Amino acid sequence: MLHVQLEVRPDPAEVGRARRWARSRLAGSGIQVDEPLAETLILLISELVTNAVVHTGCPAVLRMRLPDAPAAPDAGEAAGDAGAAGTAQAGPGTVRVEVADASARPPRPRHADGDATNGRGLELVDGLADRWGWQTEGAGKSIWCEVDRCESGVEAVAFDGTTYEDVAYEAV
Repeated sequence: MLHVQLEVRPDPAEVGRARRWARSRLAGSGIQVDEPLAETLILLISELVTNAVVHTGCPAVLRMRLPDAPAAPDAGEAAGDAGAAGTAQAGPGTVRVEVADASARPPRPRHADGDATNGRGLELVDGLADRWGWQTEGAGKSIWCEVDRCESGVEAVAFDGTTYEDVAYEAV
């Protein structure tokens, strides 16, 4: 696992900087910026960082826990030996995003009316992340979310026959 973090000033312009930084870190971990997973993570990061800088007025720290970039096969490894002992790749894993700030005020999910221009951040996080929550951290708090990465080549198929590649889902 790769752990990276970025300090964020209490300025709404920092949201764009956080997105650019996160895209570069995702690509470095083998998650391509045009993958649906990357797009989902960037939206989650945008929402969590926006909440921190707009609602607390405090500096924040964006943290990501990313799977390691896939290793290239050894030059001497035979093409048919992928299943041999010691050469199997670990599963792609879970990506965790956290935003910690110095405000002790807990997050307050809201339900925005149809024409409202804000108030949907935590609803988006709840809908897009596989898990999310918050905890106290020092004198402040940390809000986190996790997204499970599907194995490459795995397709999720909806009941109507629509396919979704590289998307983790839960049947309800």
